[in-house]
Amino acid sequence: MSRKMIWMSVLLTLTAGGQILAALLLYDPEAPSLIINFGWGVIFLSAIFGWLPIFTLRSQGNIEGRSYVNTTTLVNTGVYGIVRHPQYLAGILINIGLPLITQHWLVIVLGVISCPIYYQNTFVEEQENLKKFGGAYSEYQVDVPRFNFLLGLYRRFRKRLTK
Repeated sequence: MSRKMIWMSVLLTLTAGGQILAALLLYDPEAPSLIINFGWGVIFLSAIFGWLPIFTLRSQGNIEGRSYVNTTTLVNTGVYGIVRHPQYLAGILINIGLPLITQHWLVIVLGVISCPIYYQNTFVEEQENLKKFGGAYSEYQVDVPRFNFLLGLYRRFRKRLTK
């Protein structure tokens, strides 16, 4: 791992972790409930995209070693048939949901710093996956969007309808 990646990981840990801690401390129960409820919906969606990959990779990834991310097989089904980076998407959704729940400037600022780091990490991961899986991953990139889960769901249902 390069120095830049190490610093980006440290910054992401501090900002994302700081955002969660700030959200816990700065929560205002008097804030408009419609916005708070929408924020909780976004957080719930982030939980889906954060947890499903663990089960999907464990069941279909032919794991090498102890970590569920060390797959030897390209997984392009389940949540990975909808978006290519579900756990990074989950992080971004948390960065959106927490400011909606707290409606505090500090939580917003930390999210604004974290989101681009999550996004940048997808490019690094994609380069690694291209080396690991080659042309199969290139085809996967064309078929499955990076983050747009609505487009991913549409494509998935359209494929099912045409079969």
